[in-house]
Amino acid sequence: MLSNDVACESLSVTAWGFEVFWRAPFKEACFVVLERLLESGNAVLITTKPKLAVIKEITQHFGSYHDQMQFRFTITSDDDTVLEFWEPNAPRFKERLASLVYSYNRGFKTSVSIEPFLDYDPTELTETVVPFVTESIWIGKMNYIPRKNLSNEEMIQYQKIRKNYRVDHLWEIYNSLAGYPKVRFKDSVRIHLHT
Repeated sequence: MLSNDVACESLSVTAWGFEVFWRAPFKEACFVVLERLLESGNAVLITTKPKLAVIKEITQHFGSYHDQMQFRFTITSDDDTVLEFWEPNAPRFKERLASLVYSYNRGFKTSVSIEPFLDYDPTELTETVVPFVTESIWIGKMNYIPRKNLSNEEMIQYQKIRKNYRVDHLWEIYNSLAGYPKVRFKDSVRIHLHT
């Protein structure tokens, strides 16, 4: 069986002031591609910052393929203020969590990407999502944090995020979450720990 990643970010792109997913022919085109992949016996990983309405449509339309599909939901913080700064116009925490719970309750394989982790300590977020994760929880850090040409508000936020990724703090997080069998650390963390 082949594995294919379908970037469902395209399913909820905002363009010209409206969500493209709900407009013909975009949704239909995405569904045709997904259906062909699934009908051919492929395993499909859908990675997205989920909107519950979109996840409901996908799970209802492709419910008979739940054993071939896995959702990987990007949930980088449980603090909507943090999410608003780093991921403007993306779904807030409650909607992402609701999408995870909804998919899990309908028998789909689920995983979570906490990358980059935006809270100082992602342990609480991990504990919140772990009951609804069938596969894995990936934790990673931000790869590039600019230092120049930032507004005052941006400078404050970027300084805060740098503290998240200090090596001593990453070791604390690693040790705190190492006992969770579903938790995996991305190379961005593992390489930083061994520098």
